[in-house]
Amino acid sequence: MQLIWALGLMAIAIALSVWQKLGLEGRLALAMGRTVLQLSVVGYVLAIVFEFKNPLLVLLVVGVMLVVATIVARNRISQKIPRLIPLVGGSILTATALTLLYTNLLVLQPPTWYDPQYLIPLAGIVLGNAMNGAAIAGERLVSTLNSSQLEIETHLSLGATPQQAVAQYRREAIKAGLIPTINTMMVVGLVTLPGIMTGQLLSGVNPLIAATYQAIIIFMLACATLITTLLVTTGLCRQHFNQFAQLQLW
Repeated sequence: MQLIWALGLMAIAIALSVWQKLGLEGRLALAMGRTVLQLSVVGYVLAIVFEFKNPLLVLLVVGVMLVVATIVARNRISQKIPRLIPLVGGSILTATALTLLYTNLLVLQPPTWYDPQYLIPLAGIVLGNAMNGAAIAGERLVSTLNSSQLEIETHLSLGATPQQAVAQYRREAIKAGLIPTINTMMVVGLVTLPGIMTGQLLSGVNPLIAATYQAIIIFMLACATLITTLLVTTGLCRQHFNQFAQLQLW
Protein backbone atom coordinates (compact mmCIF):
# COMPACT_ATOMS: atom_id res chain seq x y z
CA MET A 1 0.00 0.00 0.00
CA GLN A 2 2.91 2.36 0.71
CA LEU A 3 4.22 1.82 -2.83
CA ILE A 4 0.77 2.34 -4.33
CA TRP A 5 0.36 5.63 -2.49
CA ALA A 6 3.89 6.63 -3.52
CA LEU A 7 2.90 6.14 -7.16
CA GLY A 8 0.48 9.01 -6.60
CA LEU A 9 3.50 11.33 -6.57
CA MET A 10 4.31 10.24 -10.13
CA ALA A 11 0.68 10.74 -11.10
CA ILE A 12 0.96 14.33 -9.84
CA ALA A 13 4.17 14.82 -11.82
CA ILE A 14 2.53 13.49 -15.00
CA ALA A 15 -0.52 15.70 -14.44
CA LEU A 16 1.73 18.75 -14.03
CA SER A 17 3.51 17.85 -17.27
CA VAL A 18 0.18 17.68 -19.09
CA TRP A 19 -0.95 20.97 -17.56
CA GLN A 20 2.25 22.77 -18.57
CA LYS A 21 2.37 21.01 -21.97
CA LEU A 22 5.92 19.77 -21.33
CA GLY A 23 5.53 16.56 -23.30
CA LEU A 24 7.21 14.51 -20.56
CA GLU A 25 4.24 12.27 -19.79
CA GLY A 26 5.51 9.29 -21.78
CA ARG A 27 9.05 9.51 -20.44
CA LEU A 28 7.83 9.90 -16.86
CA ALA A 29 5.50 6.92 -17.20
CA LEU A 30 8.24 4.81 -18.77
CA ALA A 31 10.73 5.81 -16.09
CA MET A 32 8.19 4.99 -13.39
CA GLY A 33 7.48 1.58 -14.87
CA ARG A 34 11.16 0.75 -15.26
CA THR A 35 11.88 1.86 -11.70
CA VAL A 36 9.19 -0.37 -10.22
CA LEU A 37 10.14 -3.34 -12.43
CA GLN A 38 13.88 -3.07 -11.95
CA LEU A 39 13.71 -2.59 -8.19
CA SER A 40 11.22 -5.43 -7.84
CA VAL A 41 13.50 -7.81 -9.75
CA VAL A 42 16.53 -6.66 -7.78
CA GLY A 43 14.61 -7.10 -4.54
CA TYR A 44 13.73 -10.72 -5.33
CA VAL A 45 17.27 -11.51 -6.51
CA LEU A 46 18.84 -9.99 -3.40
CA ALA A 47 16.37 -11.85 -1.19
CA ILE A 48 17.69 -15.11 -2.66
CA VAL A 49 21.32 -14.02 -2.30
CA PHE A 50 20.80 -12.90 1.29
CA GLU A 51 19.09 -16.20 2.10
CA PHE A 52 21.83 -18.50 0.80
CA LYS A 53 24.84 -16.23 1.49
CA ASN A 54 26.86 -18.05 -1.15
CA PRO A 55 30.09 -16.20 -2.12
CA LEU A 56 29.65 -17.14 -5.79
CA LEU A 57 26.16 -15.63 -5.89
CA VAL A 58 27.41 -12.49 -4.16
CA LEU A 59 30.29 -12.10 -6.60
CA LEU A 60 27.92 -12.74 -9.52
CA VAL A 61 25.67 -9.88 -8.42
CA VAL A 62 28.65 -7.54 -7.99
CA GLY A 63 30.02 -8.68 -11.36
CA VAL A 64 26.76 -7.80 -13.12
CA MET A 65 26.79 -4.35 -11.53
CA LEU A 66 30.41 -3.88 -12.62
CA VAL A 67 29.61 -4.80 -16.24
CA VAL A 68 26.68 -2.38 -16.38
CA ALA A 69 28.74 0.42 -14.80
CA THR A 70 31.56 -0.19 -17.27
CA ILE A 71 29.31 -0.06 -20.32
CA VAL A 72 27.51 3.08 -19.15
CA ALA A 73 30.77 4.92 -18.39
CA ARG A 74 32.35 3.82 -21.67
CA ASN A 75 29.36 5.03 -23.68
CA ARG A 76 29.54 8.41 -21.96
CA ILE A 77 33.25 8.80 -22.73
CA SER A 78 33.46 7.59 -26.33
CA GLN A 79 32.54 4.66 -28.54
CA LYS A 80 35.42 5.23 -30.95
CA ILE A 81 38.46 4.77 -28.72
CA PRO A 82 39.80 1.20 -28.92
CA ARG A 83 40.15 -1.01 -25.83
CA LEU A 84 38.19 1.47 -23.76
CA ILE A 85 35.96 -1.13 -22.08
CA PRO A 86 38.84 -3.02 -20.41
CA LEU A 87 40.41 0.30 -19.39
CA VAL A 88 37.23 1.63 -17.77
CA GLY A 89 36.22 -1.72 -16.31
CA GLY A 90 39.67 -2.39 -14.91
CA SER A 91 39.86 1.07 -13.37
CA ILE A 92 36.44 0.80 -11.72
CA LEU A 93 37.17 -2.75 -10.52
CA THR A 94 40.55 -1.79 -9.05
CA ALA A 95 39.19 1.24 -7.23
CA THR A 96 36.16 -0.64 -5.90
CA ALA A 97 38.17 -3.67 -4.79
CA LEU A 98 40.80 -1.61 -2.96
CA THR A 99 38.18 0.52 -1.24
CA LEU A 100 36.04 -2.43 -0.16
CA LEU A 101 39.08 -4.38 0.99
CA TYR A 102 40.23 -1.52 3.21
CA THR A 103 36.74 -0.89 4.58
CA ASN A 104 35.96 -4.54 5.32
CA LEU A 105 39.32 -5.33 6.89
CA LEU A 106 39.87 -2.21 8.98
CA VAL A 107 36.54 -0.43 9.45
CA LEU A 108 33.45 -2.65 9.38
CA GLN A 109 35.08 -6.06 9.91
CA PRO A 110 32.05 -8.20 8.95
CA PRO A 111 31.93 -11.89 10.02
CA THR A 112 32.79 -12.99 6.46
CA TRP A 113 34.24 -10.96 3.60
CA TYR A 114 31.39 -11.99 1.29
CA ASP A 115 28.57 -11.16 3.70
CA PRO A 116 25.90 -9.82 1.28
CA GLN A 117 24.52 -7.47 3.93
CA TYR A 118 27.74 -5.46 3.65
CA LEU A 119 29.36 -6.31 0.34
CA ILE A 120 26.45 -5.84 -2.07
CA PRO A 121 25.12 -2.44 -0.93
CA LEU A 122 28.62 -1.03 -0.44
CA ALA A 123 29.81 -2.35 -3.79
CA GLY A 124 26.72 -0.96 -5.48
CA ILE A 125 27.10 2.58 -4.20
CA VAL A 126 30.87 2.62 -4.79
CA LEU A 127 30.47 1.28 -8.32
CA GLY A 128 27.84 3.90 -9.09
CA ASN A 129 30.01 6.76 -7.92
CA ALA A 130 33.12 5.38 -9.62
CA MET A 131 31.12 5.03 -12.83
CA ASN A 132 30.04 8.68 -12.69
CA GLY A 133 33.56 9.86 -11.89
CA ALA A 134 35.03 7.85 -14.76
CA ALA A 135 32.40 9.11 -17.19
CA ILE A 136 32.79 12.79 -16.24
CA ALA A 137 36.59 12.77 -16.13
CA GLY A 138 36.95 10.65 -19.26
CA GLU A 139 34.50 12.68 -21.33
CA ARG A 140 36.11 15.95 -20.21
CA LEU A 141 39.61 14.71 -21.06
CA VAL A 142 38.69 13.32 -24.48
CA SER A 143 36.80 16.45 -25.52
CA THR A 144 39.64 18.70 -24.28
CA LEU A 145 42.30 16.72 -26.09
CA ASN A 146 40.30 16.77 -29.31
CA SER A 147 39.88 20.55 -29.11
CA SER A 148 43.48 21.29 -28.07
CA GLN A 149 45.42 19.65 -30.88
CA LEU A 150 47.44 22.76 -31.75
CA GLU A 151 48.50 23.43 -28.17
CA ILE A 152 49.49 19.82 -27.55
CA GLU A 153 51.50 19.52 -30.75
CA THR A 154 53.22 22.81 -29.96
CA HIS A 155 54.35 21.42 -26.61
CA LEU A 156 55.54 18.24 -28.31
CA SER A 157 57.51 20.18 -30.93
CA LEU A 158 59.24 22.10 -28.13
CA GLY A 159 60.48 18.87 -26.58
CA ALA A 160 57.76 18.01 -24.09
CA THR A 161 56.89 14.37 -23.51
CA PRO A 162 53.30 13.23 -24.16
CA GLN A 163 52.69 13.11 -20.40
CA GLN A 164 53.96 16.68 -19.97
CA ALA A 165 51.95 17.94 -22.94
CA VAL A 166 48.63 16.76 -21.53
CA ALA A 167 49.35 17.00 -17.79
CA GLN A 168 47.22 20.10 -17.23
CA TYR A 169 44.28 18.71 -19.20
CA ARG A 170 44.46 15.47 -17.20
CA ARG A 171 44.47 17.31 -13.88
CA GLU A 172 41.45 19.37 -14.89
CA ALA A 173 39.58 16.23 -15.96
CA ILE A 174 40.31 14.54 -12.62
CA LYS A 175 39.06 17.61 -10.75
CA ALA A 176 35.87 17.58 -12.83
CA GLY A 177 35.27 13.93 -11.98
CA LEU A 178 35.60 14.69 -8.26
CA ILE A 179 33.35 17.77 -8.22
CA PRO A 180 30.04 15.96 -7.47
CA THR A 181 31.59 13.96 -4.63
CA ILE A 182 33.35 16.95 -3.07
CA ASN A 183 30.21 19.08 -3.35
CA THR A 184 28.24 16.39 -1.56
CA MET A 185 30.84 16.18 1.21
CA MET A 186 30.75 19.96 1.69
CA VAL A 187 27.00 20.15 2.35
CA VAL A 188 26.13 16.68 3.69
CA GLY A 189 23.91 17.03 6.74
CA LEU A 190 23.47 20.77 6.18
CA VAL A 191 21.61 20.95 2.87
CA THR A 192 20.67 17.32 2.32
CA LEU A 193 20.58 13.95 4.05
CA PRO A 194 21.98 11.25 1.72
CA GLY A 195 19.85 8.29 0.76
CA ILE A 196 21.68 5.75 2.93
CA MET A 197 21.29 7.86 6.06
CA THR A 198 17.68 8.69 5.23
CA GLY A 199 16.87 5.01 4.77
CA GLN A 200 18.46 4.12 8.10
CA LEU A 201 16.58 6.87 9.90
CA LEU A 202 13.29 5.73 8.37
CA SER A 203 14.02 2.18 9.55
CA GLY A 204 14.55 3.37 13.12
CA VAL A 205 18.35 3.32 13.39
CA ASN A 206 19.92 5.62 15.98
CA PRO A 207 20.80 8.94 14.25
CA LEU A 208 24.40 8.85 15.53
CA ILE A 209 24.92 5.37 14.13
CA ALA A 210 23.30 6.39 10.83
CA ALA A 211 25.58 9.44 10.64
CA THR A 212 28.65 7.29 11.31
CA TYR A 213 27.81 4.84 8.54
CA GLN A 214 27.08 7.70 6.15
CA ALA A 215 30.47 9.26 6.89
CA ILE A 216 32.18 5.93 6.19
CA ILE A 217 30.37 5.60 2.88
CA ILE A 218 31.19 9.13 1.76
CA PHE A 219 34.87 8.61 2.52
CA MET A 220 34.73 5.37 0.50
CA LEU A 221 33.18 7.20 -2.43
CA ALA A 222 35.81 9.93 -2.39
CA CYS A 223 38.67 7.44 -2.36
CA ALA A 224 37.20 5.12 -5.00
CA THR A 225 36.26 7.97 -7.33
CA LEU A 226 39.71 9.53 -7.15
CA ILE A 227 41.44 6.21 -7.85
CA THR A 228 39.09 5.55 -10.76
CA THR A 229 39.62 8.95 -12.37
CA LEU A 230 43.39 8.68 -11.95
CA LEU A 231 43.48 5.30 -13.70
CA VAL A 232 41.01 6.21 -16.45
CA THR A 233 42.71 9.49 -17.36
CA THR A 234 46.15 7.85 -17.34
CA GLY A 235 44.93 5.19 -19.74
CA LEU A 236 43.17 7.68 -22.00
CA CYS A 237 46.30 9.83 -22.25
CA ARG A 238 48.26 6.80 -23.40
CA GLN A 239 45.56 5.90 -25.91
CA HIS A 240 45.91 9.32 -27.54
CA PHE A 241 49.57 8.84 -28.46
CA ASN A 242 51.19 6.24 -30.69
CA GLN A 243 54.59 4.61 -30.23
CA PHE A 244 56.24 7.60 -31.89
CA ALA A 245 54.74 10.05 -29.34
CA GLN A 246 52.41 11.47 -31.99
CA LEU A 247 48.97 12.72 -30.99
CA GLN A 248 46.02 10.59 -32.09
CA LEU A 249 42.52 12.02 -32.02
CA TRP A 250 39.43 9.84 -31.74
